[in-house]
Amino acid sequence: MNSALTGKPKFTQRRLWQSLLLSVLMLGLSGCGINNIPTYDENVKATWAQVQNQYQRRADLIPNLVKTVKAYAAHERETLEAVTEARAKVNSMQVDSGIINDPAKLQQFEAAQAQLSSALSRLMVVVERYPDLKANQNFLALQSQLEGTENRISVARRDYIAAVERYNREIRTFPGRIWHSILYSDMPLRDTFEATSEDAEKAPEVDFQ
Repeated sequence: MNSALTGKPKFTQRRLWQSLLLSVLMLGLSGCGINNIPTYDENVKATWAQVQNQYQRRADLIPNLVKTVKAYAAHERETLEAVTEARAKVNSMQVDSGIINDPAKLQQFEAAQAQLSSALSRLMVVVERYPDLKANQNFLALQSQLEGTENRISVARRDYIAAVERYNREIRTFPGRIWHSILYSDMPLRDTFEATSEDAEKAPEVDFQ
C-alpha cells in the first residue's frame, strides 16, 4: 500500500516529463518545416477553387451574352454557335479538386477553357460591327461583368501558379525533401497552367469604349 502510494507521484512526474519532452520535440519539428508541405498543399487547393469559381462565373454570363448579341446579329450564327458549343464542352467536364493531381485532365480542362476564350474573342470582334448592340445597356452591363471576370481569372490563375510553385519547391528542396520522403511521399509534384497561346497570361481585351 505504501509503496504504491509512493510510486504514484514518481509515475505522474515521469509522465509530466514525457509530455514536456514531446511538446519541445513537436515545437522543434514545426520550426523545421514539418507542416509546410500539407500547409502549402491546402493553399494549392484553395487557389484552385478560386480558379474554378471565376471560370464558372464566366460560363454563367455567356447565355445572356449570346442572347443579347443574337437579338442584334442573328445571322452571325457560326460565331454564336462556337461560343455556345465551347461553353457546353467546358460544362460537360467533371471537374473537382482531384484534377490538380491528374496532369492529363488538367491539360484537357485548360484546353477547353482556352477554346472558350478564343470563341469569346471572336464574338467580341463581331460586336464591333454593330453600333446599336455596343450601345445597348444590357450588353454594356454584360461587357463590364465579363471584363471584370476575365481579370479575376487572370489573377486566380496567377495565384494558383504561385501556390503550385511554392508547393513543388518545398518538396524538391531541403528540408522539405526529407519530410516528403518520410511523411508525405503520397503527395505528388503538381503540374500547373501552361501558356497555350502568345500572351495567354493576359486577360482578353473586352473594352469597346
